[in-house]
Amino acid sequence: TGPYGPHTSSSPPSSSSPAFCPVQPSRHIVERQSRMLSFRVEYRQRSTEVVLEDASTVGDIKSILETELQVPVSKMQLKGWKSGDVSDSTVLQSLHLPKNNSLYVLTPDIAPSASTSQSSAQQGLSSQNYLLVISHREAQRDYSLNFPASKTIQEVKRNISDLTNIPVRHQQWDGWPASASDDLMTLASSGISYPCHHLTVCRRSSPALTVDQTDECTDVHMVSDSEGEDFEDAPEFGVDESEIFGMGSSSCRKSPMMPENSENEGDALLHFTAEFSRRYGDCHPVFYIGSLEAASQEAFYGKARDRKLLAIYLHNDESVLSNVFCSQMMCADSIVSYLSQNFITWAWDVTKEANKARLLTMCTRHFGSVVAQTIRTYKTDQFPLLLIVMGKRTSNEVLNVIQGNTTVDELMMRLMGAMEIFTAQQQEDIKDEDEREAREMVKREQDEAYRLSLEADRKKREAQEREEAEQVRQERIRKEQEEEREAIRLSLEQALPPEPKEEGGEPISKLRIRTPSGKFLERQFLGSCKLQVLFDFVASKGYPSDEFKLLTTFPRRNITQIDPAWSLVEAKLFPQETLFLEAKE
Repeated sequence: TGPYGPHTSSSPPSSSSPAFCPVQPSRHIVERQSRMLSFRVEYRQRSTEVVLEDASTVGDIKSILETELQVPVSKMQLKGWKSGDVSDSTVLQSLHLPKNNSLYVLTPDIAPSASTSQSSAQQGLSSQNYLLVISHREAQRDYSLNFPASKTIQEVKRNISDLTNIPVRHQQWDGWPASASDDLMTLASSGISYPCHHLTVCRRSSPALTVDQTDECTDVHMVSDSEGEDFEDAPEFGVDESEIFGMGSSSCRKSPMMPENSENEGDALLHFTAEFSRRYGDCHPVFYIGSLEAASQEAFYGKARDRKLLAIYLHNDESVLSNVFCSQMMCADSIVSYLSQNFITWAWDVTKEANKARLLTMCTRHFGSVVAQTIRTYKTDQFPLLLIVMGKRTSNEVLNVIQGNTTVDELMMRLMGAMEIFTAQQQEDIKDEDEREAREMVKREQDEAYRLSLEADRKKREAQEREEAEQVRQERIRKEQEEEREAIRLSLEQALPPEPKEEGGEPISKLRIRTPSGKFLERQFLGSCKLQVLFDFVASKGYPSDEFKLLTTFPRRNITQIDPAWSLVEAKLFPQETLFLEAKE
């Protein structure tokens, strides 16, 4: 195909290349530049990538997939949209999608063999994978299983024994080529059709109980050489029948998924993940390492937009379904991708009774006794189980319990059904959370405005209190100063020499002093009296020399600048003089 043509790939799904569909430019010039969106589309065991502009519609994607998958649009259900189901006319731009997206195609009206066979036929011989479409006649059910070319016929029959509960020795097959004469042959050398081969299996009628052991073994060889070899290699007595029948081999041959009575749940999950990877490869869901309570917190109790479903995988090695469920379902690329994007996956091994009892205790504590009782009702051969749990406002709800006897398509449909229920609930939770946050924002703004108002009132009150306190302090200082001045004045007044009389015979100077208020102070002093006595007299009347100047009228002289030790006669204030007081600047 050219650089703009679609490319597809069959199993393994990881090898896929993009399909690009150019959209015809609009006749009108638009300002917004188109975004290119990438879609990884899973269909059964195939993976296709489609790249196109966000101005395209959902129907454009289906048209590309119709050509690529050979599936009519009318029988195609395109799932995986975050906003729920959408119509073919929906424009991708209106969905507000990220650059990279994952979708899944479901075709309930098409048998698994039809589409899968066509997709596998396009794969070259170098893929090293065979698709075996095996019809179980009694159950009227088809299994589409991928096996590497190195897998032996014996291993295929053992896996079918796990799926159908038909022991290998009782299996009767149709469809194996004549060249597949030895069950130890690999699929690559068996002569089956590549890449897809159809087989039919059913339970062989039991031989009459009257035949001897040798005849019975001969009959078994006619049906399945691998089981006859088990009889030949086994001791004559004490053979483990469950191992011969291919049932219970998991628990006999493998180390346990989880140690018994592990003190720490995180350590137990680390051991589980390591053992799961060792058995089935590294392509598996990311198991949450931690307690069930921590996984629940991670899934349910964040912001509504960040919440996820909780998938609890319960493993039991004693179930014949465990091996096929893990290798074909839990390790399918589409299942791994979908679980990783939308779920928190937590796992536990209930093979040991102690671990099962511990799980039931945890479930009772976190989900209630109903969930624990539900798990108790399932028998060993119904395991493994995948519980889909959704967190709700008041309690956690188990949406689905998926048993081990399922297919990839059925598992995907049930996961997506749970996801649709969860998405609807999540949208309501997001709306409620947004409304609550809006209310809280308004309340916070009101509280902040009220706080700022209180703060402003407090500052105003404090400023007023400081001002009043300052006034009180200044008033106190003023009074203290006045009291101090009054004390000084009284002291000076008491220290003044008595006013001399004219009859004393000594020279007397009569001084008349005008105050700033216009009043006059009059007093007689001895001519020999010092100027300091004059200054003290004026200060005793409330006019200290450090605040007022004592001046003569004419000529104008500043008496306070003369040496206070001079006498009045020396200062020429004799026999009489008129002075006036003036405040210093």
